[in-house]
Amino acid sequence: MSDNSGKNDDLNAMSFEQAMAALEEVVGRLESGNASLEQSIELYTKGTALKAHCEAKLKDAQAKIEKITLDASGNAAGTTPLDVE
Repeated sequence: MSDNSGKNDDLNAMSFEQAMAALEEVVGRLESGNASLEQSIELYTKGTALKAHCEAKLKDAQAKIEKITLDASGNAAGTTPLDVE
Protein backbone atom coordinates (compact mmCIF):
# COMPACT_ATOMS: atom_id res chain seq x y z
CA MET A 1 0.00 0.00 0.00
CA SER A 2 1.11 3.55 -0.63
CA ASP A 3 1.45 6.23 2.02
CA ASN A 4 -0.88 9.16 1.32
CA SER A 5 0.26 11.34 4.23
CA GLY A 6 2.52 13.43 1.96
CA LYS A 7 -0.33 13.97 -0.49
CA ASN A 8 -2.66 14.99 2.35
CA ASP A 9 -0.08 17.46 3.68
CA ASP A 10 0.26 18.98 0.19
CA LEU A 11 -3.51 19.25 -0.12
CA ASN A 12 -3.93 20.82 3.32
CA ALA A 13 -1.33 23.44 2.44
CA MET A 14 -3.26 24.51 -0.68
CA SER A 15 -5.26 27.70 -0.71
CA PHE A 16 -8.82 27.62 -2.02
CA GLU A 17 -7.66 29.18 -5.29
CA GLN A 18 -4.86 26.65 -5.75
CA ALA A 19 -7.20 23.74 -5.06
CA MET A 20 -9.80 25.08 -7.49
CA ALA A 21 -7.17 25.46 -10.22
CA ALA A 22 -5.97 21.90 -9.60
CA LEU A 23 -9.57 20.64 -9.65
CA GLU A 24 -10.22 22.41 -12.96
CA GLU A 25 -7.11 20.75 -14.38
CA VAL A 26 -8.29 17.32 -13.20
CA VAL A 27 -11.74 17.85 -14.71
CA GLY A 28 -10.19 18.98 -17.98
CA ARG A 29 -7.99 15.89 -18.17
CA LEU A 30 -10.93 13.61 -17.40
CA GLU A 31 -13.16 15.33 -19.96
CA SER A 32 -10.50 15.06 -22.66
CA GLY A 33 -10.86 11.28 -22.64
CA ASN A 34 -7.11 10.87 -23.18
CA ALA A 35 -6.38 9.28 -19.81
CA SER A 36 -6.12 5.53 -19.38
CA LEU A 37 -8.54 3.77 -17.06
CA GLU A 38 -5.95 3.67 -14.27
CA GLN A 39 -5.13 7.37 -14.75
CA SER A 40 -8.83 8.22 -14.79
CA ILE A 41 -9.35 6.45 -11.47
CA GLU A 42 -6.39 8.32 -9.94
CA LEU A 43 -7.65 11.63 -11.34
CA TYR A 44 -11.14 10.98 -10.02
CA THR A 45 -9.74 10.18 -6.56
CA LYS A 46 -7.62 13.34 -6.63
CA GLY A 47 -10.60 15.38 -7.81
CA THR A 48 -12.75 14.06 -4.98
CA ALA A 49 -10.12 15.08 -2.42
CA LEU A 50 -9.73 18.52 -4.02
CA LYS A 51 -13.51 19.04 -4.02
CA ALA A 52 -13.71 18.15 -0.31
CA HIS A 53 -10.82 20.53 0.44
CA CYS A 54 -12.55 23.38 -1.42
CA GLU A 55 -15.84 22.71 0.38
CA ALA A 56 -14.04 22.80 3.75
CA LYS A 57 -12.36 26.11 2.87
CA LEU A 58 -15.71 27.58 1.84
CA LYS A 59 -17.37 26.36 5.04
CA ASP A 60 -14.62 28.00 7.12
CA ALA A 61 -15.01 31.26 5.21
CA GLN A 62 -18.78 31.17 5.63
CA ALA A 63 -18.43 30.70 9.38
CA LYS A 64 -16.15 33.74 9.57
CA ILE A 65 -18.47 35.85 7.45
CA GLU A 66 -21.45 34.93 9.60
CA LYS A 67 -19.60 36.35 12.58
CA ILE A 68 -19.48 39.88 11.08
CA THR A 69 -21.87 42.08 13.04
CA LEU A 70 -24.04 44.71 11.38
CA ASP A 71 -25.30 48.03 12.69
CA ALA A 72 -28.90 49.27 12.38
CA SER A 73 -28.20 50.50 8.82
CA GLY A 74 -26.92 47.12 7.73
CA ASN A 75 -23.27 48.24 7.56
CA ALA A 76 -20.47 46.15 8.96
CA ALA A 77 -19.90 47.29 12.52
CA GLY A 78 -17.34 44.79 13.70
CA THR A 79 -16.90 41.13 14.32
CA THR A 80 -17.61 38.70 17.07
CA PRO A 81 -15.15 35.94 17.96
CA LEU A 82 -15.56 32.75 15.98
CA ASP A 83 -16.44 29.84 18.27
CA VAL A 84 -13.78 27.27 17.52
CA GLU A 85 -14.56 23.83 18.88
